Amino acid sequence: MTSSELRIGVLGSGAGTNCEVILLACERGEIPARVVVVISDVDNAGILQRARQRNVPVKIVGPSRFKTKLEPELEQQIVEALRAADVGLVVLAGYMRVLKAPLLDAYAGRIINVHPSLLPAFPGLRAWEQAWKYGVRVTGCTVHFVDAGIDAGPVILQQPVPVMAGDTAETLHQRIQLTEHKLLPEAIRLFAAGKLELRGRQVKIL
Repeated sequence: MTSSELRIGVLGSGAGTNCEVILLACERGEIPARVVVVISDVDNAGILQRARQRNVPVKIVGPSRFKTKLEPELEQQIVEALRAADVGLVVLAGYMRVLKAPLLDAYAGRIINVHPSLLPAFPGLRAWEQAWKYGVRVTGCTVHFVDAGIDAGPVILQQPVPVMAGDTAETLHQRIQLTEHKLLPEAIRLFAAGKLELRGRQVKIL
């Protein structure tokens, strides 16, 4: 790692396919960055195995008595792990907890998330299924900065995905994921290159 490389901490709760894409993009030199820690709230999450296979340090935080957030003391453990790894950017890759003050305050303007819809449409869980059930003709994915709202932070990049005749919620989800795998590394590349400027709710790409 060179001194100019961005140090990334990834938070995830599931299989970790987006994390895998980030790891590969870093290995190939497509973005000047390196994943230095992967943190999960689920002790058997697939994302942890993907990290271990590449000798990336992992941390499990929990269990929690809540389903949608962590206790402040647990979230503070995440902050401490990120700081110990000298993380400059936090990436949420399928992380199923709403962030609260400890993490939002410690990494303000340095947390990004990928969401499987064209926000502000269909925030929250299973956004692809929400879109499919609603009957929209076009949905997509969004990479955005994270704030105290649920999928409400300033938009960095968006990409539409058409809803095809004969789609099921799961086939639609699969195509959205393929788009996520392109959009998320590009957003990280822009951040690492210092090409994102946050002005209120507007993100300017320099």
